Amino acid sequence: MNNKLFAGNLAYTVKDSELQEMFAAHGTVLSCTIATDRDTGRSRGFAFVEMQDQAQAEAAIKALNGRELSGRQISVSISQPKPARGAGGGGNRRY
Repeated sequence: MNNKLFAGNLAYTVKDSELQEMFAAHGTVLSCTIATDRDTGRSRGFAFVEMQDQAQAEAAIKALNGRELSGRQISVSISQPKPARGAGGGGNRRY
């Protein structure tokens, strides 16, 4: 198990600092990044939080999963690696 967490169902108004403070109550937060839309800069409603170690990550999950934040019940779990994508592209095809 790793120490990088996924926090989902976040209100679009939640700020990095607010989320970091919430997780810091359960251990040392190494990084906290709310995902944003690259075109609009608006929150996408989820974030990744990296805790110092596995024990702190587990403590944060137990304490925060299902907790209300800004009127929404957030979900906190271990971050899963992004699935590998095919090569795609096909920029050199000739028809």
